[in-house]
Amino acid sequence: MASHYPRGHVKLLAGCAPCQPFSTYSQGRNARNDKKWPLLYEFARIISEIEPDLVTMENVPDVVKHQVYHDFVSSLKRAGYHVWAEPVYCPDYGTPQKRTRHVLLASILGSIEMIKPTHTPKTYKTVKQTISALPPLKAGKQHPNDPLHKAAGLSELNMERMLASRPGGSWWDWPEKLRADCHRKGTGRSYSGVYARMSWNEPSPTMTTQCYGFGNGRFGHPSQHRAISLREAAMLQTFPKKYRFVMPGDRVELAPIGRMIGNAVPVKLGRAIGRSLTEHINKLKSG
Repeated sequence: MASHYPRGHVKLLAGCAPCQPFSTYSQGRNARNDKKWPLLYEFARIISEIEPDLVTMENVPDVVKHQVYHDFVSSLKRAGYHVWAEPVYCPDYGTPQKRTRHVLLASILGSIEMIKPTHTPKTYKTVKQTISALPPLKAGKQHPNDPLHKAAGLSELNMERMLASRPGGSWWDWPEKLRADCHRKGTGRSYSGVYARMSWNEPSPTMTTQCYGFGNGRFGHPSQHRAISLREAAMLQTFPKKYRFVMPGDRVELAPIGRMIGNAVPVKLGRAIGRSLTEHINKLKSG
């Protein structure tokens, strides 16, 4: 791997372990049994072998609750790295999505930190600013000029639920007959963020690997009677409007592409991390 770095250049290593073992979705099970659990130790091993000048990683905020993360940070500090690590709220950097990620920056060259936020609550990008210009689409359909503008179908019951949903609301707005059996139980009453429409004038909820499904979160379109399309989910992750996830002519399938979109680092967050690293190097050169 070291052969990929040209001599005389600053070496950057970006990587991370999969977030699933550290996610809130893992609560209730022993995450240490997950085969992905020790991969942060593997990342630490690679760092020790490559000895990069700069390191960056991001993960879910709950990663800090696990010993493997603290062992990872300790290994960086023992090796002489300066470490900055904080939760980052994506709307602060232009992403129209209420997503928080734990970002770590490390440098062997000197003190490092994330750049200051580029947006404030008054200037956060909204769902309306991001996806309202896309052509209308019906549930279960695919736009002829953009294969990624494809929406999942809805059963007759879920269409009734969609029609009864309002932007920013929840299944609490539905008549009793439309509520799922699990929601009628005491344990289901706290799950208000499923079967819901997002709001036009706010950032969207966090895009997940199942962001194309109405019942998987607050992924209902604000005004059209369907879940958001893959294109809309990608744009809320700040991918360019014409970004391709498959080769031209290949079939667009909801599940694999939804997984890629949900697992991705929001592009504008990645850009902000890149700017932080660039400004760090430029500051060292000018100092």
